[in-house]
Amino acid sequence: MRKAPESGADVLVFDLEDAVAPERKAEARAAVVEVLADPEFDPDAEVTVRVNPGETGLDDITAVCERQPPDALVVPKATGSTDVTRVASAAREVGADCPVIAIIESAAGVLAAPDVAAAADTAAVIFGAEDFAADVGATRTEDGTEVLYARERVVVAAAAADVDAIDTLHVDYQDETGLRADARFGRELGYDGKLAIHPAQVPIINDAFSPDTEDVTWARKVLRARDEAAAEGRGVFGVDGEMIDAPLVKQAENILDRADESY
Repeated sequence: MRKAPESGADVLVFDLEDAVAPERKAEARAAVVEVLADPEFDPDAEVTVRVNPGETGLDDITAVCERQPPDALVVPKATGSTDVTRVASAAREVGADCPVIAIIESAAGVLAAPDVAAAADTAAVIFGAEDFAADVGATRTEDGTEVLYARERVVVAAAAADVDAIDTLHVDYQDETGLRADARFGRELGYDGKLAIHPAQVPIINDAFSPDTEDVTWARKVLRARDEAAAEGRGVFGVDGEMIDAPLVKQAENILDRADESY
């Protein structure tokens, strides 16, 4: 946990669920609380905690939120807005106001994705392809067509609710080529980021989700031309021979937002 900020990730997830053996849940919980409460632990990244479902999860929330709450709580296996509300309410009971990041990773969760994303306490949703495939009995393939519908439904639900969408992980952390292609495809689908399972994956994902120089240049031209056209009372205008209207202006704004740059 203490080394995690060195990875360069924007968000860290301290996992109390799948990564911890059942008999070591209490030990893991205590370790997370110790790190969160340490005044010397002050990473630039946001720090979240992935809690367990059910009663164990309520114990997790009480423990990690009482002293030094994380920036958000990650809820696994979300199948409706009640899962989000339950976690956020448990945090508020101990005086913590923690946004919720909901993992959608089952057939029921995918069907309920709009409800999960629209919950008042949802800050982001994550698509979990591996658990989803296991739940529906699908066979995972290299091209991922067996999870494509679910992957698209989750990102559409997030966009409709105006929350961030985080793409599923690439399980082979030694496959840099596959990860790069998978991350770029996730970005093309509309995802805002992607899970990393190993620190070596972080730079590749960051690069894939950062706009290309050419895209940034195009976006700046579009927004400057938009302002010039607006001053002249024109709604449609051209940039480098391409006719630009409202949807392309929105694309340009999104590119600069992702690049964290102005025009």
